[in-house]
Amino acid sequence: MSIRTARQDATVGLHGPVTPAGRALLDRLGGHLPRIRSTAAKNDRDGVFPVETFDALRADGLMGATVPAELGGLGVDRLYDVATALLAVAHADASTALALHMQFSRGITLSYEWRHGGPQARALAERLLRQMAAGEAAVCSGIKDHHTAVTTLSSDGTGGWLLSGRKTLVSMGPIATHFVINAQTDVAGEPPRLVSPVVSRDNPGLTVLDNWDGLGMRASGTVDIVFDRCRIPAEDVLIRDLVGARNDAVLAGQTVSSVAMLGIYVGVAQAARDTTIAALTRRGAAPPAASRTLVAEIDSRLYGLRATVGAALTTADAVGADLGGDPDERGRRMMRAFQCAKLAVNQTAPAIVNDCLTLVGGASYTAAHPLARLYRDVRAGGFMQPYTYVDGVDFLSAQALDIERDNNYMSTWAARSQKTGNAKGVPQSTEMSR
Repeated sequence: MSIRTARQDATVGLHGPVTPAGRALLDRLGGHLPRIRSTAAKNDRDGVFPVETFDALRADGLMGATVPAELGGLGVDRLYDVATALLAVAHADASTALALHMQFSRGITLSYEWRHGGPQARALAERLLRQMAAGEAAVCSGIKDHHTAVTTLSSDGTGGWLLSGRKTLVSMGPIATHFVINAQTDVAGEPPRLVSPVVSRDNPGLTVLDNWDGLGMRASGTVDIVFDRCRIPAEDVLIRDLVGARNDAVLAGQTVSSVAMLGIYVGVAQAARDTTIAALTRRGAAPPAASRTLVAEIDSRLYGLRATVGAALTTADAVGADLGGDPDERGRRMMRAFQCAKLAVNQTAPAIVNDCLTLVGGASYTAAHPLARLYRDVRAGGFMQPYTYVDGVDFLSAQALDIERDNNYMSTWAARSQKTGNAKGVPQSTEMSR
């Protein structure tokens, strides 16, 4: 199906996939949704990652959904379709959707490396993608440094590398077999560079902590990972830009990696709306005028939210497929659409859930009520890069007012650590990253 057709189909507002591969993914996921929904409340209450659910997804080939068909996957390559699938899963359980997003996202980004990267990147990407398609690899990213350390890559003296540091807020951690890490080099006499080492779970220097006790997304397995001089072969490290380099082309990859996540929060808002409508219907008599006004406003805002996110995803798919022209402007166009939609999601989705609590009343103000979980889960979106609220406002306003800034949040984090001495343990701020 052409990009033009996908653009026209965006008017459905994430009500359905736009490609046959996307429809196949959604159909296959449908068989798993009853289980995901039935275990969501208990997993949330206990803070337990749904290992059995992911075992079932793996057995059904869904952990390779975004792996190219040539490498054995389902071949889903549209962000629009990925977001539609995540919305359906989030309607049942946002924690499961957030963890699954990690796998889907890595499939999309590794597929780009396989198609367009250099020889080393292509070889590394193909190895991981084939393992994902076979159900042998669960691959997630570690972006945000823990406040106690900066994750660095130093030479081991033999052509390889040593990785040390700690990452926080890594979802799907309990079952991950590989971690794609954001780090910076620490080599004497050389300026620091951003690097992406791939670390296997069986690396002797890697420890996955069991330390997640979040307000929301409690069953997402969002944990910390510690690296103690992990030996990384040179062929498992992707070298990026110098720290502090201004390169807006990277915004395209950051958009592709994260924009489909917006479907999760649309799914949470939709689940809150549907839960509320069911509760009002069970009461029998027509609700009072004030309640009916809120119902109409919720549906109107949800319609607008779906349309906004659908438009951003369609833009990301269309612009991302066009590799001609200025790569910096390509990155900025994709990120602008993403951030406009993300700002709308972070403001509107929590407001919808809040109004749903108002309509249901005091019964929803208990930990066991479905709306309580949705209320906590929907707040996670505002903490996730790129960007959190402050950085998103800075980016969008700078774009409008032509203010020069470094838009690569990973580069600015690394540059900040160089200036403030965070490599020696100076605390940093904490945000969720995907």
